Amino acid sequence: MKVLKFGGSSVADAKRIKLVKKIVENNIKDDKQIIVVSAFGGVTDLLLEAAHQASLRDENYTGVMEKIEKRHLETMQELLPIASQSKAISAVKRELNTLETLLEGAFLIGETTPKLLDRILGYGELLSSYIVSEFFTSEGMDCIHKDSRALIKTDENYGKAAVDFKMTNRLCETYFGTVTYKTIVVPGFAASSPEGNSTTLGRGGSDYTAAIMAGAVNASVLEIWTDVSGMYTANPKLVKQAFAIPDISYEEAMELSHFGAKVLYPPTIQPVLSKGIPIHIKNTFQPEEQGTRIRKNTNGSARPVRGISHIDNMALLSLEGSGMVGISGISKRFFEVLSLHNINVALITQASSEHSICIGIAESDMQKAEKAVNEAFEYEIATKKINPVVVEDNLAIIALVGDNMKSHQGLSGKMFSSLGQNNVNIRAIAQGASERNISAVIDRADVKKALNTLHEHFFEEHVKQLNIFVMGAGNVGEKFLNQIRQQKKYLKEKLRLNVRVVALSNSRKMYFDDGGIDLKNWKDFLDKGEPADIDKFFEKVKALNLRNSIFVDNTANAVVAGTYAGYLKNSIAVVTCNKIACSSELEHYSQLKDLSRQYNAPFLFETNVGAGLPVIDTLKNLIASGDRVNKIQAVLSGSLNFVFNNFDDKSSFEGVVKQAQAEGYTEPDPKIDLSGVDVMRKILILARESGHELEIDDIENESFLPQESLDTTTVDDFYASLVKHSSHFENIYAEAAKKGCRLKYVAQFEDGKAKVGLQHIPKDHPFYNLEGKDNIVLFFTERYNEQPLLVKGAGAGADVTASGIFADIIRAGNF
Repeated sequence: MKVLKFGGSSVADAKRIKLVKKIVENNIKDDKQIIVVSAFGGVTDLLLEAAHQASLRDENYTGVMEKIEKRHLETMQELLPIASQSKAISAVKRELNTLETLLEGAFLIGETTPKLLDRILGYGELLSSYIVSEFFTSEGMDCIHKDSRALIKTDENYGKAAVDFKMTNRLCETYFGTVTYKTIVVPGFAASSPEGNSTTLGRGGSDYTAAIMAGAVNASVLEIWTDVSGMYTANPKLVKQAFAIPDISYEEAMELSHFGAKVLYPPTIQPVLSKGIPIHIKNTFQPEEQGTRIRKNTNGSARPVRGISHIDNMALLSLEGSGMVGISGISKRFFEVLSLHNINVALITQASSEHSICIGIAESDMQKAEKAVNEAFEYEIATKKINPVVVEDNLAIIALVGDNMKSHQGLSGKMFSSLGQNNVNIRAIAQGASERNISAVIDRADVKKALNTLHEHFFEEHVKQLNIFVMGAGNVGEKFLNQIRQQKKYLKEKLRLNVRVVALSNSRKMYFDDGGIDLKNWKDFLDKGEPADIDKFFEKVKALNLRNSIFVDNTANAVVAGTYAGYLKNSIAVVTCNKIACSSELEHYSQLKDLSRQYNAPFLFETNVGAGLPVIDTLKNLIASGDRVNKIQAVLSGSLNFVFNNFDDKSSFEGVVKQAQAEGYTEPDPKIDLSGVDVMRKILILARESGHELEIDDIENESFLPQESLDTTTVDDFYASLVKHSSHFENIYAEAAKKGCRLKYVAQFEDGKAKVGLQHIPKDHPFYNLEGKDNIVLFFTERYNEQPLLVKGAGAGADVTASGIFADIIRAGNF
């Protein structure tokens, strides 16, 4: 004999009930089958609403009752042929009349007792099961309806009655052993006491009904049909990569269901476990899916962790004080008072010093628990032996579950380190003696991030998802996005990095999509976005609270650079080609570096010097290995190198500068490059990364520009000044050419001092043949004291800058 249970979503309307009928027909063989039916989806909530309104003497309860009646009558009219409707509608209306009388009674007395509420709530299953059985019969199936209240007997603990298994098993064995019908439809959830009073088995009790009957008749299998394809590795609504677990043990399933896996009601497993009856969870709407089979001996899985689950809306209750140490009976009194007030404890942790006990309870019980515990320990609190109970809310419990966890070392460390890297603060930890479960209490706002982080770590073959928030979609930004799009497959297959761009912003618009922006059409999405707002952008990034978040700054904007500290404090990595932050006041630069370390958030700015060249990375590796920098000589401006490589006695200086700007080698304001400020920032960054404490004002700038050019306030005025002083630039070129030298704008750092300026470079110097927009850096160190370490290559241009940002993204992903 099989037992099949169909949940509320499976019987929500006539169309879905027809799907149920197909499943039941396909299951019919030579043996009988018991079909346990939940209330139509949402009806139990309507019954609760009607009862509540009636108890408040709110006449609107009649409107809710009308909704309930209409729902059932319309479903019958759609399911049943006209010839079968009269009898069925009469029977249903009789039950609805009784229900209406019960609600009227609650209205008259102004309350609903637990006993009355059980009678009212049971009607959802009673009505749905009757309608389903009538439909089956009208379709020619060998079917009968049986009221589960005649089979399942309980005590009179209304709301969550305890089953009398001895009497229930006897009644079930007798009835199901003698009934001749192939299909027996019974309501879930509803039961009765030996005196005949209606009781219920608690929310989710239809699963329990099915398990009780399966255990009583020694069923070959208990099938739970619902709207998902089994028990998942995590909640698929929160973790898109979650997948159904094919096989799982009874114990693992109980742990997962206890910690919020709502596909299965926790007590369901108990009646079938001792008899070894497998439970098969299947999807009504995709019956061909494998689903999840729950049974004994499934420990063959290579994965130590079988699932990740969580419970929302939790609170922590902490009792502590020096008077607890070594005093017997404190724990007994603590848990006894909670038990007397029907407060369920989901998690317990106690300090080895016996100085404190911390428990996790439902947030709805928080105030009741606080009051009860403070009253129970009133004397100890008054004498300051124990502190008043401390309560924290807005929490959740997350749990790793797996039978094989106990045989794998380091799981706890991996769990907590991966959460810590994503700024998920852990408030309490508990691990069962069986080592089948590791639980942690976290902030409720971090649940989605925590579940995705853990799922990625334990189930996704170490493919790490990076969530990218991009500020700046100009030349560099566009190249960067194109590179991400082109390399997405390679990154996932070869580097195990799944890079998603979640947000984009330019100076006008910003656009967010937490599912990842389609980079084929990113310009269209951005054009349709909301008005750009730097502060609002930051707040939205925080609110999304995604794991492995990286903020990318492709701008040269000082206001954007000023937001880095906020991102780092929220454990959001920062990757930037914007030199302003790292060349700002030493205190601010140092703060950003400290925040990066404190919050475990990478702060990467390789493109600040040399665009895509590994200048900063090389310098960091030298310092980390114990080397010491004595001197740095460098041509650090690709734009200035381009200008002076193309300027000669046949061209105008102003024309070459305009060409450099048009080809993307200069900042939007070319004066930043030509004034030497950009190079000053770069040598300052290299000096600081070498371990020296310098400010921008400490750098000597030997400018080649006339003062009038330096004093201009607009780009047009700057170009006009270049034309006006054209003879000045011609003289500079002529003087170098006369000496057989080339002009290079050189940055130098030595003996703790830095300077920048235009120099005459002779033919035998490494800088002489530096062409186009190339940069070159010479590191003279303790180890490279005779021949310097040389880094050379393209140091300007949108493509190479974008590739440098891309490289920093990969570094952040491997952090």
